[in-house]
Amino acid sequence: MKLVIVESPAKAKTINKYLGSDYNVLASYGHVRDLPPKDGSVKPDEDFAMSWQVDSKSQKRLTEIANAMKEADSLILATDPDREGEAISWHVLEVLQKKKVLKDKPVERVVFNAITKKSILEAMENPRQLDTPLVDAYLARRALDYLVGFTLSPVLWRKLPGARSAGRVQSVALRLLCDREMEIEVFKPQEYWSILAHLKTPGGEALPASLVGYDGKKIGRLDITSEGEATAIKTMLRSASFSVASVSSKPTKRNPQPPFTTSTLQQEASRKLGFSASRAMQVAQKLYEGISIGGETTGLITYMRTDGVQIAQEAISSARSVIGQDFGDKYVPEKQRFYATKAKNAQEAHEAVRPTDLTRRPKDVARFLDPDQARLYDLIWKRTMASQMESAVLERTTIEIDASGSGKKAALRVTGSVVRFDGFFALYQESRDDEEDEASRRLPAVDQGASVALGAAEAKADPVEASQHFTTPPPRYTEASLVKKMEELSIGRPSTYASTIQTLQDRDYVEMEKKQLVPQDKGRIVIAFLESFFNRYVEFDFTASLEEQLDKISAGELSWQDVLKAFWKDFSGAVDEIKDLRVSEVLDALNDLLAPHIFPEKEDGTAPRACPSCSDGQLSLKVSRFGAFIGCSNYPECNYTRQLAKSDGDGEASEGPKVLGQDPETGLDVSLRTGRFGPYVQLGEEAKPKRSSLPKGWSAADLDLEKALELLSLPREVGAHPEDGKMITAGIGRYGPFVLHEGTYANLSAPEEVFTVGINRAVDVLAEKRAKGGRGRAAATPLKELGEHPEEGGPINVYDGRYGPYVKHGKINATLPKDTDPQTVTMEQAVQLIADKAAKGGTKKKAAAKKPAAKKTAAKKPAAKKAAAKKPPAKKTTAKAKAPAEDAAVEDGS
Repeated sequence: MKLVIVESPAKAKTINKYLGSDYNVLASYGHVRDLPPKDGSVKPDEDFAMSWQVDSKSQKRLTEIANAMKEADSLILATDPDREGEAISWHVLEVLQKKKVLKDKPVERVVFNAITKKSILEAMENPRQLDTPLVDAYLARRALDYLVGFTLSPVLWRKLPGARSAGRVQSVALRLLCDREMEIEVFKPQEYWSILAHLKTPGGEALPASLVGYDGKKIGRLDITSEGEATAIKTMLRSASFSVASVSSKPTKRNPQPPFTTSTLQQEASRKLGFSASRAMQVAQKLYEGISIGGETTGLITYMRTDGVQIAQEAISSARSVIGQDFGDKYVPEKQRFYATKAKNAQEAHEAVRPTDLTRRPKDVARFLDPDQARLYDLIWKRTMASQMESAVLERTTIEIDASGSGKKAALRVTGSVVRFDGFFALYQESRDDEEDEASRRLPAVDQGASVALGAAEAKADPVEASQHFTTPPPRYTEASLVKKMEELSIGRPSTYASTIQTLQDRDYVEMEKKQLVPQDKGRIVIAFLESFFNRYVEFDFTASLEEQLDKISAGELSWQDVLKAFWKDFSGAVDEIKDLRVSEVLDALNDLLAPHIFPEKEDGTAPRACPSCSDGQLSLKVSRFGAFIGCSNYPECNYTRQLAKSDGDGEASEGPKVLGQDPETGLDVSLRTGRFGPYVQLGEEAKPKRSSLPKGWSAADLDLEKALELLSLPREVGAHPEDGKMITAGIGRYGPFVLHEGTYANLSAPEEVFTVGINRAVDVLAEKRAKGGRGRAAATPLKELGEHPEEGGPINVYDGRYGPYVKHGKINATLPKDTDPQTVTMEQAVQLIADKAAKGGTKKKAAAKKPAAKKTAAKKPAAKKAAAKKPPAKKTTAKAKAPAEDAAVEDGS
């Protein structure tokens, strides 16, 4: 019996069928070991030795594998054909060696690019040994990401309380987004005008011509800068005579794009299908692992993590055959098309992403797939087929026209293109080609020297159009354009782009708005800090150079420890230099770097940093445990604060209060303001005015008096509970809209429901909450029991709580990331979340506020409460408390 190890149970089941009873195929369920999320897991002083940790689930699976190994004659490691796959095989092998179950049994490594019977049987016939340089490259990347995360992040937390962690590749990707945002903010629009003359041929056909020259000078896109210039040219053309100076037609070919790599698949799935990078990879993973077709699980595409653009000869032959059948022989090029990877640092050259069987057309498999799988398979099939089709042939025609009149001369041009042979266009066009191509337009027949005349299409329309335009700033990055840019700059690896982008969003460094990635203030401050004090480590060239060294490790050309030694010597020195910097010095540097963003120029010409509330204060960036904000230098005499750069709807930073109207009951002004925690409404100007924050999803630009009064009226009494007669109230809190009864809070679906919820709905949601273990009821039943904590002992369970599902260990509760299915949480994920929460300062934030007043009576909790409640100074000591730690960035193999 031979023991075969793969990653996923789906693969294990399929491969077992192909190999038969002489093989026992088991799944590792991904990585079986990882670095513990704590300082000291990588030891630079011990030649970068690493302490690996096995979670409880992986421990159980490794025990199963070890027991199976005792009965097996040999071990075959058949994990994915990339760096991470090689690493998983290495980890499994290391564990089995430590368990001493291998003895003298042979160990082989096999790789296959597709989960088909033919690919797997061929792989079994061609085993190899574990690729040690590839494993070394994995170790180097893992150590680098760990060292950056656990060395740099604590410095960041101390200097910028409220900030989160900084990862090696994530930080550079974030810099791209922040740099683009700064370009947009400092951009100054430039006015320009375009001139279009509507001409007609002698036969009456339309010929719209654009101005390209005037008075002996070429006219570029931005050369006409004022209405006066445009009007003068327009007047001249209205009285001019026009003749055709030349007509030229030039045939051109458009060649198809190569088959998909990981990054081009992510880009095109984003543009054509609207998939995020992570969604594209999730769906591709399913297609790769296999779909049940006719009772047999079949892998539909080759491995989806690849830099390669080449495909196997058998696939080329199959594609040419199908093209001939479906489109005809003229669509089959005379010679086969071969593609080569252009990237200088392409890793692990596998085949491109393609269907495993090109005769399996999308319409043939659609009924076996869900909608997303069907759409992605269709995209991959068409791209692969198109890559082997004949080129498209276009004819580009250019007509040059001379105009003369009023002693002046002008030159105009008409361009158009016609598809003479559609070639691969018959099946597929890449999105950017669709965007960049001119509309296919056949121009009317006209001879050189012919006279043409003005003549608008509509009788009353002006035959000469002068249109005003303004230049626009560069667009924000989408997922597709960011992936493309990262690949161009050799930042990270295509297989990790999806997780990099997702992590930036999870940390609230970036938000997705209308499919664009918009850096948030938290992310911009982190990048400004890194650019000011660790600039080398967020430079694009440095990151690309490091990637090149890592690739040389995987090629066996460099020692991974030598690369780490060189990096660590400079990096640790840079960290040591910054440790003694005062927070005020850090903030001064950030004030200068972020000035266009946080202190934009004012229309009235006053100093951007002048405090609008007092006469001589200067605005400056300030930090608290809640994050960064803008405050006055005259604090506490002047308590003016605002967010870093809050938009009021038309792009200007909103600083002063905006009066929405008067409260009809009190006659007091109702105003919209912006504080350090966002926009809020306020009633009157007395010492302690009533205030209410805008709930999530509400726009300050859309707020009117009616909505403001509704917010200020909260909490609202819904009615008496039918069981005990006690009042149910509705309000909006830190975690969103809720109803409250006798200490039990139950969430509502939307802020608007707070103003309309009735007694029946309120009683129902309260009953549901209590049934799940809400306050005042019996303890909740775990949704999932994960087992004992691998280091500290004690059970770790998953619960459904007031603010969503969470994992619990002892007194520490850690909320699961948004959109995470509680049933899929692993012990490894849970331990990480619990460690992150513990690093933030324990179980409850109130405890941190009470510590200073309770120093002498730390052992007596009741006394600590009294001391904290008595003295207002406790608030001041809270501000001086140690900044809560955050999760250190450890990037997954990027």
